[in-house]
Amino acid sequence: MRASLSEVLAVLNIIKILVDGAILSLIASLYLFIVLYLNPRLFLQDYPEDIQKAVPPKTKEEKRLSLMVGIPFLVLLFAVPFLSTLALKGQSGGNVTFLVASLHAFGVVFIFNLVDWLLLDWVVFCAITPRFVVIPGTEGMGGYKNYFYHFRAFLIGTVFSIVAGLIIGAIVFVL
Repeated sequence: MRASLSEVLAVLNIIKILVDGAILSLIASLYLFIVLYLNPRLFLQDYPEDIQKAVPPKTKEEKRLSLMVGIPFLVLLFAVPFLSTLALKGQSGGNVTFLVASLHAFGVVFIFNLVDWLLLDWVVFCAITPRFVVIPGTEGMGGYKNYFYHFRAFLIGTVFSIVAGLIIGAIVFVL
Protein backbone atom coordinates (compact mmCIF):
# COMPACT_ATOMS: atom_id res chain seq x y z
CA MET A 1 0.00 0.00 0.00
CA ARG A 2 1.35 3.41 -0.99
CA ALA A 3 1.22 6.32 1.41
CA SER A 4 0.10 9.68 0.10
CA LEU A 5 2.26 12.76 0.61
CA SER A 6 -0.16 14.10 3.22
CA GLU A 7 0.00 10.78 5.14
CA VAL A 8 3.81 10.84 5.08
CA LEU A 9 3.91 14.46 6.24
CA ALA A 10 1.42 13.67 9.01
CA VAL A 11 3.76 10.99 10.41
CA LEU A 12 7.01 12.94 9.91
CA ASN A 13 7.94 14.84 13.03
CA ILE A 14 9.57 17.98 11.64
CA ILE A 15 10.30 19.38 15.11
CA LYS A 16 12.12 16.14 16.06
CA ILE A 17 14.14 16.31 12.83
CA LEU A 18 15.13 19.93 13.56
CA VAL A 19 15.97 19.32 17.23
CA ASP A 20 17.92 16.11 16.63
CA GLY A 21 19.62 17.68 13.59
CA ALA A 22 20.64 20.61 15.80
CA ILE A 23 21.99 18.21 18.44
CA LEU A 24 23.99 16.35 15.78
CA SER A 25 25.24 19.67 14.40
CA LEU A 26 26.35 20.90 17.80
CA ILE A 27 28.19 17.68 18.73
CA ALA A 28 29.77 17.22 15.28
CA SER A 29 30.79 20.88 15.03
CA LEU A 30 32.45 20.83 18.44
CA TYR A 31 34.25 17.62 17.49
CA LEU A 32 35.49 19.17 14.23
CA PHE A 33 36.63 22.37 15.98
CA ILE A 34 38.57 20.41 18.60
CA VAL A 35 40.33 18.28 15.97
CA LEU A 36 41.08 21.32 13.79
CA TYR A 37 42.39 23.22 16.80
CA LEU A 38 44.69 20.33 17.74
CA ASN A 39 45.93 19.65 14.19
CA PRO A 40 44.21 20.97 11.04
CA ARG A 41 46.37 18.67 8.89
CA LEU A 42 44.28 15.72 10.10
CA PHE A 43 41.56 17.00 7.75
CA LEU A 44 43.99 17.94 4.96
CA GLN A 45 42.00 15.84 2.47
CA ASP A 46 39.01 18.14 3.05
CA TYR A 47 40.91 21.35 2.26
CA PRO A 48 40.84 22.99 -1.19
CA GLU A 49 43.37 21.64 -3.69
CA ASP A 50 45.68 24.67 -3.69
CA ILE A 51 46.18 24.32 0.06
CA GLN A 52 46.75 20.56 -0.18
CA LYS A 53 49.40 21.09 -2.88
CA ALA A 54 51.20 23.77 -0.85
CA VAL A 55 52.06 21.47 2.04
CA PRO A 56 53.77 18.08 2.31
CA PRO A 57 51.48 15.03 2.23
CA LYS A 58 50.30 13.60 5.53
CA THR A 59 52.86 11.61 7.44
CA LYS A 60 52.12 7.99 8.41
CA GLU A 61 51.33 9.22 11.92
CA GLU A 62 48.92 11.88 10.58
CA LYS A 63 47.20 9.27 8.40
CA ARG A 64 46.81 7.01 11.43
CA LEU A 65 45.48 9.86 13.56
CA SER A 66 43.12 10.95 10.75
CA LEU A 67 41.64 7.47 10.76
CA MET A 68 41.40 7.51 14.55
CA VAL A 69 39.43 10.77 14.56
CA GLY A 70 37.55 10.08 11.31
CA ILE A 71 35.95 6.80 12.33
CA PRO A 72 34.26 8.16 15.49
CA PHE A 73 33.08 11.15 13.45
CA LEU A 74 31.42 8.87 10.87
CA VAL A 75 29.92 6.77 13.64
CA LEU A 76 28.47 9.97 15.12
CA LEU A 77 26.99 10.94 11.74
CA PHE A 78 25.16 7.59 11.64
CA ALA A 79 24.43 7.04 15.36
CA VAL A 80 22.48 10.24 16.07
CA PRO A 81 20.10 9.93 13.09
CA PHE A 82 19.75 6.19 13.76
CA LEU A 83 18.79 6.76 17.41
CA SER A 84 16.49 9.61 16.39
CA THR A 85 14.74 7.44 13.80
CA LEU A 86 14.50 4.53 16.22
CA ALA A 87 12.92 6.88 18.78
CA LEU A 88 10.46 8.08 16.11
CA LYS A 89 9.50 4.46 15.48
CA GLY A 90 8.98 3.93 19.21
CA GLN A 91 6.88 7.08 19.51
CA SER A 92 4.67 5.89 16.67
CA GLY A 93 4.02 2.55 18.36
CA GLY A 94 6.46 0.71 16.10
CA ASN A 95 4.46 1.67 13.03
CA VAL A 96 6.77 3.61 10.73
CA THR A 97 7.14 3.08 7.00
CA PHE A 98 10.45 2.75 5.19
CA LEU A 99 9.74 6.08 3.48
CA VAL A 100 9.06 7.92 6.75
CA ALA A 101 12.08 6.33 8.48
CA SER A 102 14.34 7.21 5.54
CA LEU A 103 13.07 10.78 5.26
CA HIS A 104 13.49 11.28 8.99
CA ALA A 105 17.07 9.98 9.04
CA PHE A 106 17.88 11.99 5.90
CA GLY A 107 16.49 15.13 7.54
CA VAL A 108 18.62 14.76 10.67
CA VAL A 109 21.83 14.22 8.66
CA PHE A 110 20.89 16.97 6.18
CA ILE A 111 20.50 19.54 8.98
CA PHE A 112 24.15 18.92 9.87
CA ASN A 113 25.09 19.12 6.17
CA LEU A 114 23.45 22.58 6.00
CA VAL A 115 25.17 23.75 9.20
CA ASP A 116 28.50 22.39 7.98
CA TRP A 117 28.17 24.22 4.65
CA LEU A 118 26.72 27.56 5.71
CA LEU A 119 28.10 28.04 9.20
CA LEU A 120 31.33 26.02 9.41
CA ASP A 121 32.51 26.29 5.81
CA TRP A 122 31.20 29.62 4.55
CA VAL A 123 31.17 31.68 7.77
CA VAL A 124 34.00 30.18 9.84
CA PHE A 125 36.35 28.76 7.19
CA CYS A 126 35.84 31.24 4.33
CA ALA A 127 34.67 34.51 5.92
CA ILE A 128 36.37 34.51 9.33
CA THR A 129 39.24 32.04 8.74
CA PRO A 130 40.46 31.73 12.34
CA ARG A 131 44.10 30.79 12.83
CA PHE A 132 43.31 27.28 14.02
CA VAL A 133 41.90 26.27 10.61
CA VAL A 134 44.92 27.62 8.72
CA ILE A 135 47.59 25.02 8.01
CA PRO A 136 51.06 26.49 8.67
CA GLY A 137 52.67 27.67 5.45
CA THR A 138 49.35 28.34 3.68
CA GLU A 139 48.43 31.64 5.27
CA GLY A 140 46.54 33.94 2.88
CA MET A 141 46.02 31.32 0.16
CA GLY A 142 42.97 31.67 -2.08
CA GLY A 143 41.56 28.29 -1.07
CA TYR A 144 40.50 29.72 2.26
CA LYS A 145 38.02 31.96 0.42
CA ASN A 146 36.86 29.33 -2.11
CA TYR A 147 33.10 29.35 -1.52
CA PHE A 148 32.42 27.19 -4.58
CA TYR A 149 34.65 24.41 -3.24
CA HIS A 150 32.50 24.24 -0.13
CA PHE A 151 29.25 24.38 -2.12
CA ARG A 152 30.48 21.37 -4.09
CA ALA A 153 31.25 19.62 -0.78
CA PHE A 154 27.69 20.45 0.33
CA LEU A 155 26.33 18.73 -2.78
CA ILE A 156 28.45 15.66 -2.00
CA GLY A 157 27.17 15.85 1.58
CA THR A 158 23.62 15.88 0.24
CA VAL A 159 24.26 12.61 -1.58
CA PHE A 160 25.79 11.24 1.65
CA SER A 161 22.64 12.39 3.51
CA ILE A 162 20.40 10.55 1.04
CA VAL A 163 22.43 7.34 1.24
CA ALA A 164 22.63 7.52 5.05
CA GLY A 165 18.89 8.17 5.21
CA LEU A 166 18.13 5.14 3.05
CA ILE A 167 20.46 2.84 5.01
CA ILE A 168 19.23 4.01 8.41
CA GLY A 169 15.63 3.97 7.22
CA ALA A 170 15.97 0.37 6.04
CA ILE A 171 17.58 -0.76 9.30
CA VAL A 172 14.95 0.93 11.48
CA PHE A 173 12.12 -0.33 9.28
CA VAL A 174 13.38 -3.93 9.57
CA LEU A 175 13.94 -3.76 13.36
